[in-house]
Amino acid sequence: MLPGSFDMDSTAQNFQQRKMSIKLWPPSQSTRLMLVERMTKNLTTPSILSRKYGLLMREEAEEYAKEIEDAAFATANQHYEKEPDGDGSSAVQLYAKESSKLMLEILKRGPKTKEDGEVMTAEQTTSLRETVFDISGGRRAFIEAEEAEELLKPLKEPGNSYNRICFSNRSFGIDAACVTEPILSSLKDQLTEVDLSDFIAGRPEAEALDVMNMFSSALEGCVLKYLNLSNNALGEKGVRAFGALLKSQNNLEELYLMNDGISEEAARAVCELIPSTEKLRILQFHNNMTGDEGAIAISQMVKLSPALEDFRCSSTRVDSEGGVALAKALGTCTRLKKLDLRDNMFGVEAGVALSKALPGFKDLTEVYLSYLNLEDEGAKAIANALKESTPSLEVLEMAGNDITVEAASTLAACIAAKQCLAKLSLAENELKDEGAILISKALGEGHSQLTEVDLSTNSIRRAGARFLAQTVASKPGFKLLNINGNFISDEGIDEVKDIFKNCPDVLGPLDENDPEGEDNDGEADEEGAADNEDELESKLKGLDIKHEE
Repeated sequence: MLPGSFDMDSTAQNFQQRKMSIKLWPPSQSTRLMLVERMTKNLTTPSILSRKYGLLMREEAEEYAKEIEDAAFATANQHYEKEPDGDGSSAVQLYAKESSKLMLEILKRGPKTKEDGEVMTAEQTTSLRETVFDISGGRRAFIEAEEAEELLKPLKEPGNSYNRICFSNRSFGIDAACVTEPILSSLKDQLTEVDLSDFIAGRPEAEALDVMNMFSSALEGCVLKYLNLSNNALGEKGVRAFGALLKSQNNLEELYLMNDGISEEAARAVCELIPSTEKLRILQFHNNMTGDEGAIAISQMVKLSPALEDFRCSSTRVDSEGGVALAKALGTCTRLKKLDLRDNMFGVEAGVALSKALPGFKDLTEVYLSYLNLEDEGAKAIANALKESTPSLEVLEMAGNDITVEAASTLAACIAAKQCLAKLSLAENELKDEGAILISKALGEGHSQLTEVDLSTNSIRRAGARFLAQTVASKPGFKLLNINGNFISDEGIDEVKDIFKNCPDVLGPLDENDPEGEDNDGEADEEGAADNEDELESKLKGLDIKHEE
């Protein structure tokens, strides 16, 4: 079903109105320099892309970053000059988007060899930019036939080199689609990437389906590597409206169907329509109503995607049966680097099933398993599986899984073995002081890349908070410790703040801490709280990390 999820009538009526109070464009010279420095850092920081294409040296990256910023500024400034009465917000957005896109292209090119010669010239940067046609910048609004005719003129120019188009953030009706359809048909032999996310917002269901059918027919036969149909409330009807396009795709490498109302029937339709997923590297189904039966359908697609590197099926209402099916299917995806299954109802059985697939993911760098009802048994199974594999794991999230002190030692043993870990989240569990200290000890040795730790809402008191703070404060590049929502005494808060006195921004907010809070066992009374904490701390210092088999 295609509900009218966003009413854009008022947006369309007020599209020409501009606010005059604040001018956001042009950016200051310091802002431009800051962007160059940020891009330089991104181009020289190890990542999934750098492992695939190679890491740039700083001098090379800085030259590229300057060229990218100049090109992005020129594009955004040209956009701003066409609407001088605007506040510049759309130009700022375009500036950021262009910088990001060009930087991604540079990352994919990889470092120069000695034979490569000089860095990319301004002309080469411009040529690179002209392969992408993007109308998503600016305000989210309806696009009418006359505006579509004007906006899409560059796509009609003979010999244009556009192979990637993005029509996101603009809502196409029948009139605009009639203008667009022949243009897309004329480009089908050169297009490799198509982004049609959020392109029918606010349209009645019947009109939206007609528009999707028109775009699908126009693009049928394109040899696409990338297809994004997210944020369109597709449902089964919408998926089938794109049937002509989907049936013609044998070479997809990236497919995004997020926030699309993908139900059980819609999931089955996707699997039925796409003829081959052998080359699929990225598959994302975030925020749908897939459920167990839908997950079972998706698992069939996953099973036939041996090249899969990035799988996201978060917030999809999948229970234990669907979780087990997905876990078993993922066992065939030995190239997996990023796995996101957050916010489902897997439970222990699906957690154990997933633990059996994890040892096959030798290249896994990011794993997001928060809010899956794993409990101690599921958490321990997963921790043991990760400990023995995934040597390059950088992100581990297992928040909100009812994990108690019982599983803390197993988790700590896993964490101790993950020396590439940059981000750890175990928030909203019941690890208490004992668990916090075990995790701290695990992080104490090495872990030079660690930047963020979240143990908020874990019934942690003074001893655990102090131990954790002392551990992470010694890490050179550490950026954020979140221990909010715990039971740390006022004295403990003062101690933690003192530890971070030279870098206060590293310590997250403590506004939800309850210094008088009591854990479920009610261990400390008000009069003896301080003594009990000191005694507890002395006992906990001797805790060891158990390496379970």
